[in-house]
Amino acid sequence: MDWKKEGKILLAIGIVFLAFFYLPLGVPRFDNAIFEALYLTKWYAQQHVILCLVPAFFIAGGISVFISQQSVMKYLGAQANKFIAYGVASVSGGILAVCSCTILPLFAGIYKMGAGLGPAVTFLYSGPAINVMAIVLTANVLGIKLGFARAIGAIAFSIVIGVIMEFIFRKEEKEKALNQNMELVEEKSRPLWQTAIYFALMVGILVFANWGKPDSTEGIFYFLYSSKWILTGILSILLGIVLVLWFEIKIIHLALISVLPIIFAIAYPQYHELSFIAGVVGISIVIARGNEQNKSWFEETWGFAKQILPLLFFGVLIAGFLLGRPGNEGIIPSQWISSLVGGNSLFSNLFASVVGAFMYFATLTEVPILQGLIGNGMGQGPALALLLAGPALSLPNMLVIKSVMGWKKTIIYVSLVVVMSTITGLIFGSIF
Repeated sequence: MDWKKEGKILLAIGIVFLAFFYLPLGVPRFDNAIFEALYLTKWYAQQHVILCLVPAFFIAGGISVFISQQSVMKYLGAQANKFIAYGVASVSGGILAVCSCTILPLFAGIYKMGAGLGPAVTFLYSGPAINVMAIVLTANVLGIKLGFARAIGAIAFSIVIGVIMEFIFRKEEKEKALNQNMELVEEKSRPLWQTAIYFALMVGILVFANWGKPDSTEGIFYFLYSSKWILTGILSILLGIVLVLWFEIKIIHLALISVLPIIFAIAYPQYHELSFIAGVVGISIVIARGNEQNKSWFEETWGFAKQILPLLFFGVLIAGFLLGRPGNEGIIPSQWISSLVGGNSLFSNLFASVVGAFMYFATLTEVPILQGLIGNGMGQGPALALLLAGPALSLPNMLVIKSVMGWKKTIIYVSLVVVMSTITGLIFGSIF
């Protein structure tokens, strides 16, 4: 008998037993934290899985199948021109303007296809951090100085963190570049312009289906919000045409799977998610039974879903238990947080960065949360630190990043975001 192994098992059983034996059920704060964890997970499932993550999984699967490894390595690979690689990564991520969880399947897709560590990390940070709507809302609600500082900080962070990550793991990246040179890469037969249109339509569906309501009822942002489902529908029709013309999807199959979404859209116009779900199920069935390339697209999409979804839900559950939902408390009292982020000390900025890094922020929710914290005495420096660390990271986000590139890289990436956010907040707070 392996006593060392059996001893570890016994220890694990003992810890679990004691945890349940002394479970503080009946204590109001603990019971409330349990409900907050469940409420946040329910909210996440309702608001982010169907419209955010599902399209992202399909895009990530498409990256793995329809974009050649040679193309990824040319623009984002370990030996690509650094100026082009970081420029493409930061712009690509910034255009998406998605939350810290939705960016994960796309990051996993390009990293799996051979993107260099630096550009991949730049893409990972820029997606949720460089969000035009969020930056505009920050300036309108929290002040032009904080909005401008957030914009500059997010753009700079995305590239600087990527460069530092590449430098730290430069030996590994050199080996990766050498292996990429030795690989024989087959180009995909489909013309690049067709692939570009396909991805543009997929990204457009992702962006417009999740377009948030702005504060103002005027201007381009509100127009896009009020027209979001019309635009999403138009893009979906165009995607269907593309799939028929270039992806060998039979038009009769597309017509059949369009019936249910159309019925739901007419019968239940207030529940757009029903049409969206019906469309997703239909297209999944069609591509899963299509040609070899379409089958691969479905298999890669399903693979990303299996890898990422369980970790995200577990992470959201823990984040809800610890910190609760926006406006509600978890096991950690909100008064503790408010009292620790006042002024502009090193500790207050570091604490704001760490709390922001572990808390889950849906797109745009960080602004009203910060508005309340600033009203309770939060300093300008810690506010910026939280804005730079919070939207780009979360506990669920960290768990998935670990599954893609390992604990060592994940810890260093998270540490860089926290440290840089802290320093930037400290400098900003001392100036303003």
